[in-house]
Amino acid sequence: MKNQQRLMSLDALRGFDMFFIMGLSGLIVALCALWPNPVTEAISRSMSHVDWDGLRHHDTIFPLFLFLAGVSFPFSYAKQREQGASMKSIYWKIFRRAAILIFLGMVYNGFFRLDFDNLRCASVLARIGIAWMFAALLYVNFGVRTRAVISVVILVGYALLTKYVGAPDVPDADPLSREGNIVGYIDRLFLPGRLIYDDNRFDPEGLLSAIPAIVTAMLGIFTGELIRLPKEKLSGERKTLYMLGAAVVLAVVALIGKGFVPVNKMLWSSTFVCAVGAYSVAMMAIFYYIIDVRGWQKWTLVFRVVGMNSITIYLAQRFINFSGISNFFIGGFAGLLPDQWANVVTQAGFVTVCWLFLYFLYRKQTFLKV
Repeated sequence: MKNQQRLMSLDALRGFDMFFIMGLSGLIVALCALWPNPVTEAISRSMSHVDWDGLRHHDTIFPLFLFLAGVSFPFSYAKQREQGASMKSIYWKIFRRAAILIFLGMVYNGFFRLDFDNLRCASVLARIGIAWMFAALLYVNFGVRTRAVISVVILVGYALLTKYVGAPDVPDADPLSREGNIVGYIDRLFLPGRLIYDDNRFDPEGLLSAIPAIVTAMLGIFTGELIRLPKEKLSGERKTLYMLGAAVVLAVVALIGKGFVPVNKMLWSSTFVCAVGAYSVAMMAIFYYIIDVRGWQKWTLVFRVVGMNSITIYLAQRFINFSGISNFFIGGFAGLLPDQWANVVTQAGFVTVCWLFLYFLYRKQTFLKV
């Protein structure tokens, strides 16, 4: 598909997703606190992670981002091939991107403190880098059917493993429990540095749970392949319907399968892959239809500003005191308000400062590309 324009819905959805990391979750919680009732309390709870089994909106943010990394790869790969890039060059870029993301994840976790015994090596960025890398390698080496079979084998195999094989060092525990799962045991054996939970016994972005995350990225790649099909072969409306159909299938599999293996983000369980895959594909279908099929694009700027510099804002919030900047300008005004309203103003100020920072980069056409 030569000379295809940038997929605007992809940037917009990525920005929508990152808005929750950029402070929108806190703002929604603050707004809900103004009018406490069962509905607002449920919305507020959805802005936090579940402790173990289950699914809330906040649990979809990370896998949606990984899914979107997959969506973008068929476009990137096609562009590289059209420009004459060799397979050696493409492989090098895949490995380099994964390595950079792993390193940036360690930087985010405090690499430059040089306290390597207590450095958390696992990270969100490392999970994205590793899972995306393997999904990309599968894409350039195998056809759709083979990759679909591999995806099913991974999910079924991982479900059986986590269901029936527990941690040998906690022999009497439920293999699907927080203390008795094989995922944490593998990390305790092989993952260097510090594990983030349960007194150095478990990490949700560890080694074994990266395997089903590959399928999350591959679901994105399948979706990107579908969207890339020429309009002459498949219309945008039909693509949207196929995506929505796939979302329904994934949701049904998750609902049926959760009786066998619960939906669990910490383990990145096979049913979790299907559940958040359903959400991700459905959201991609909605954004694609509205923005790229119907052409309603003007409203997307607020999201695209964030989506085109998503890793920038993820890292920048670690290094730049956006709260301090916001407080410098609106702290006095917030101090005049009742506590709950002050919290709303403070949260809104944080989101605004982050967005203006990204808008400045957007206007300067400055983007962090990994």
